[in-house]
Amino acid sequence: MASPKSKISRSRRGMRRSHNALSKSASHVCKNCGALHLPHRVCLSCGHYDGQEVVTAKTV
Repeated sequence: MASPKSKISRSRRGMRRSHNALSKSASHVCKNCGALHLPHRVCLSCGHYDGQEVVTAKTV
């Protein structure tokens, strides 16, 4: 089994992990109701996409 020859410093470890940070997810404002939703996805609050109602509300 391989063993490290010397200790990896905090700085070198941090430089290796510098690209692992999570990026912010984009969000758009719905043109119909004004709620935030992911781009290219149906609005979860009103069911509209690209100015048209795609998902209708369930009636129980």
